[in-house]
Amino acid sequence: MNETQISFLVDYLTAAIRLSIPLGFAALGGMWSERSGVLNIALEGMLLTGAFVSASVAFISNNAWLGLMIGGIIGGFVGLIHAYLSVTLQINQIVSALGINLSVAGLTAFFSRIIFSGGDTNTLSKLSFFDFFSQSKLQEFLSPENLFIFFLLVLSLGSLYLLFYTNFGLSVRAVGQYPLAAETAGISVDWIRYSCVLLSGILCGLGGSYLALVHIQYFAEGIVAGKGYIALAAVIFGRWHPLGILGACFLFGATESLQLRIQTFDIKIPYQFLNMLPYLVALLALLGLGGKASPPKGLGVAYLKESRD
Repeated sequence: MNETQISFLVDYLTAAIRLSIPLGFAALGGMWSERSGVLNIALEGMLLTGAFVSASVAFISNNAWLGLMIGGIIGGFVGLIHAYLSVTLQINQIVSALGINLSVAGLTAFFSRIIFSGGDTNTLSKLSFFDFFSQSKLQEFLSPENLFIFFLLVLSLGSLYLLFYTNFGLSVRAVGQYPLAAETAGISVDWIRYSCVLLSGILCGLGGSYLALVHIQYFAEGIVAGKGYIALAAVIFGRWHPLGILGACFLFGATESLQLRIQTFDIKIPYQFLNMLPYLVALLALLGLGGKASPPKGLGVAYLKESRD
């Protein structure tokens, strides 16, 4: 390989990793929610919430750090709404999630026209960690992108440990598989599900904040562009396992990076077909795994305490 090919490959892999970061945060959040038995199609709305709130706060306060923090918090609040509708009111979990997605899409479109002129920002304040260092190499190493990658890896390994090697993880898996048996053993089904859906919302909020403040550095309607649904596909393709999910997110990020690079070549292919590529790969991945993936047995089923009598 010559230097040009090596440079192209490095740039391609770097872009693939960066594109997989918001997918990774959302997919890990979806994993926790669905491991506890709560189907979470609302990942799209939670990502959009984090992106809009973080961009709005950063735009108004000129403080990207504050935007990142508030974006995660409000994402968690949306998670609590989904938990309340699904766990407490026992509304159909698909209906609850779709309602959140549609509501968030409408509200963010409305308020973006009020907060930002024309509905989008030209630019946002840069999320910077170590501006007081003068060494350019240190600044590059400690860039927000690199630290988010490191944070995502830590989250994945931490989720692996929590899920399979702690009492909390055992409780989550028990509630997702056999909620009646879990409650009989003294585990609060509602508390576990609320905690996991709250965590799901926070992670999605952080993923959306990364998208608006670090990766793109502006907000516009449609900024999420179906990433929440791709993250949901990554949860299934990764078999509800943190490391499998991380690999699936990288696969989808690499596919999106590929279609962006194909568009730069003079190939007589309508760009709309290239934009479909990540979704087609997600669909093919799910079709190839359709008969092998085994979701938690209590997924999507509201738990009625009276059913044990």
